[in-house]
Amino acid sequence: MTRTFSGASAVADTGVGLALAPALTPDGIADRPSFFHGFATHPAVFAQGLLTLADVTATRYFQYTPSNLRDPVLTAHGDRLRAECFSACNGVYTRLDLLSSGFDGGDIGHGTTNVDLNPTMRSALARVRRGELLHVDIGDGGLSVATPDSHAHERPVEMPDRWIRALGNVSQMHRPAVSAFTLDRRQTRAFLGSLPHATAAAQRGWLVPDRTGARLSPRPAPGGVYVNGLHRLAAAKRMLVHATGLTAYALGVGESPSVIEIELPGARLSFGLTEEPWRGFSGEGSLLEALASPTVLDHADLVSALLAFEPIINVGRLSRDAALTPARTEGALAVLASSGRVGWDAHDESWFHRELPDDPDRVRKDNPRLVAARALVEAGAVTASDGAWTVANPSGGMYRVTLGPTGGVDGSRCTCAWYMKHGTARGPCKHVLAVYLTCGGSIEENDD
Repeated sequence: MTRTFSGASAVADTGVGLALAPALTPDGIADRPSFFHGFATHPAVFAQGLLTLADVTATRYFQYTPSNLRDPVLTAHGDRLRAECFSACNGVYTRLDLLSSGFDGGDIGHGTTNVDLNPTMRSALARVRRGELLHVDIGDGGLSVATPDSHAHERPVEMPDRWIRALGNVSQMHRPAVSAFTLDRRQTRAFLGSLPHATAAAQRGWLVPDRTGARLSPRPAPGGVYVNGLHRLAAAKRMLVHATGLTAYALGVGESPSVIEIELPGARLSFGLTEEPWRGFSGEGSLLEALASPTVLDHADLVSALLAFEPIINVGRLSRDAALTPARTEGALAVLASSGRVGWDAHDESWFHRELPDDPDRVRKDNPRLVAARALVEAGAVTASDGAWTVANPSGGMYRVTLGPTGGVDGSRCTCAWYMKHGTARGPCKHVLAVYLTCGGSIEENDD
């Protein structure tokens, strides 16, 4: 997906201007969007937070290699700004939540776009100091487009397809996040100061709090959070002098992905890590079960028409407005997540709306296992067998599948090579999905 900046981010004596690509807003596509014009109440936090995102998206943490991707996705919610990016290796998700208390003297708009963090802007942000009065223009009507010819400043903005796939998987993977422990200001700063450099060898273990901060334990510990690749948090060192607290979230039992959230004045900075450094979020099949329902695409169309860049989506109210059960609404949101149109906030324990160009074929293109499963069903390859299921491979061979105790993919088993290698850690195999579809493949309606 390509967008084009009509101006360039710039800096002047009076402040900084962040240029935006054309944005999707409640009123449609805005070629020259305006998200905020006013003052940053914590200028150094604002500047260093954006630089942290630039550091992450420019780094390949698995087999370290620099990259030139530096344009985060920015969503304005009316009461906050959310800037998101992935590392070049796709194994680190980072989000900067700039809350309303971090701004003054202006209103925050609504919409989603990319923000231009060019070399000149990064250099200017690096010079911002605490206590300086910083005027911020986030949009195309500010400092970035004073007089120059727009063509002189245009450049393509590549939104990698894998980012869109990864945004969907991140949202689903982060939904079960549970706060494992918190650190106070002193402990947080000590921990950030101890983080290894981005080029360091991967360290793995259970992150546990101690009197001085947090440390890695080689064995599981009560309240610990599994982290594989502590160096993937290296960019957070920029925020050491601003951090006021930290929350570590566990996403499962044992070795699993994790979320580390840093509290800042007027902001929050979150890091999502995959289970292993070599694994990218775009390859996690976390949404496959939800996407398998035969009616879920129609429900997603209905729900999407009711969204309006909410910072916190009220699922109950959305269900009533759409005349759907909460379970079907959640399934519809999962479909929208697969297109990057909603995300999940572990801190607020809620969905939030972001808008990206709609691609009706994205579910098919980005989920080949689901396409293959439907082909198996259409070919009559799935048959019941002795309390389980048998799936015939078109190229020869048979696989035995058992679904989980609730009739879903959780707890399912298959005799194929995919399952032997991954289990269900990266989503179900095509054979499990085919059986699930044969059994109805629908979301259980057992909620209120």
